[in-house]
Amino acid sequence: MKKSILIPLAFLLVSGFAVQAQQTVRIGYVDMEYILQNVPEYQEASAQLEKKVQQWKKEVETELKRIDKMKQDLANERPLLTSELIKDREDEIRFEEKKILDYQQKRFGPNGDFITQKLQLVKPIQDQVFVAVQEIAKNRDYDLIFDKSADVVTLFAADRLDVSDQVLRSITRASNRRELETRQEKRELIRQEAKTVEEEEVLSEREQLQLERKQEREALLEERRRLRDSIRTAKNEEAERRREEILKERQRKKDSVAKAREEIRNN
Repeated sequence: MKKSILIPLAFLLVSGFAVQAQQTVRIGYVDMEYILQNVPEYQEASAQLEKKVQQWKKEVETELKRIDKMKQDLANERPLLTSELIKDREDEIRFEEKKILDYQQKRFGPNGDFITQKLQLVKPIQDQVFVAVQEIAKNRDYDLIFDKSADVVTLFAADRLDVSDQVLRSITRASNRRELETRQEKRELIRQEAKTVEEEEVLSEREQLQLERKQEREALLEERRRLRDSIRTAKNEEAERRREEILKERQRKKDSVAKAREEIRNN
């Protein structure tokens, strides 16, 4: 691993400990970036998120090209259009620009899908690192363990102070335990499925109550999802209706201008 550097605060803490406690202070560090690169679950989820990001970027690029074409078409046709038609076309362009800006914020803004999902990926690993660090510090009498990948000014740290691999081993053991628990749950499921009809019919009052509460929660969540989808659909339909009205009005005015020109030529 590459050399790390210690934050000045660490030196101050070490000095403080040495003066006050008159004993050797044990310190270590973890490299969060290194850990993330070596956790398979995080890498798999990151790859899936990257696919989404590329798709979102492609959608934005397609819309921006379409809007650029609308602007170019308007520039080419401007001498032939009335002021009302020009205003309608400009309104439509502004409307489309606002839509794509809103979409960009939804996907890539400070509170957008990319940031939110990225944090969701990192947080479980951070939680595991925290638990592992606590265990290592307690078992090996560390006084201070910090994250060297944090945005701080640092100088130097020896590789022997790096406990990242220990943290990774701890996370791997925890993952293996979860896999074992999952296999045990599967065996339990098989055992449950092997029950006789009479055994299946015998549900305790507590189990039945838990089942009913779970169904109520699921029904509430489904109703919330349905309401959210209904609102989103209504907004999309309103946006499409507005766009169609703009297009129809623009076509009507075009037809009116063409008809007027035809009448002038005929006269």
